[in-house]
Amino acid sequence: MRKHCQQSPVNAALLPQATSTGGAQHRSQFGFSLIELMITVVIVSILAAIAIPSYSNSVTKSRRRAAEACLSIYVQYMERFYTANMRYDKRVDSTDNTLPAFDCASNQNTGNDYTYSFPSGSPTRSTYVVQAVPKGNQATRDTACGTLTLNQAGTRGANGSTAAANVSKCW
Repeated sequence: MRKHCQQSPVNAALLPQATSTGGAQHRSQFGFSLIELMITVVIVSILAAIAIPSYSNSVTKSRRRAAEACLSIYVQYMERFYTANMRYDKRVDSTDNTLPAFDCASNQNTGNDYTYSFPSGSPTRSTYVVQAVPKGNQATRDTACGTLTLNQAGTRGANGSTAAANVSKCW
């Protein structure tokens, strides 16, 4: 003889409602399963793996473009200097020419990423080279182009080379 347990009365409103499909009863589900959550994490990870390097590359290129624009401002300064002094290296009073601190080279603009200067041996009486040397994160990210240069003839350089193939990808 089997004994039956007596069931206590339960409020029917508190129990999940069963649905009937094809005679089988299922409880309705709320929330996400672990598999659904893991699929979402994998999809987001793949998107991040594509987006983050692309974003970093775009930031590096835009900072390089800003440095190129700043080099052009320094070239304009050098040409005005030559017009006033008839030489690139010294003023009329024989003091050496030094690059001024333009707004484009301030920390708010490109100053955190590049240092602007003359390389050694420049300027001379009739020639000059102005360079933008990357620093910090820009130096580690932009190894392909490195130091950007521009001279009195308008010749552009990148990473110590004025070869057209190297310059075209960096300028």
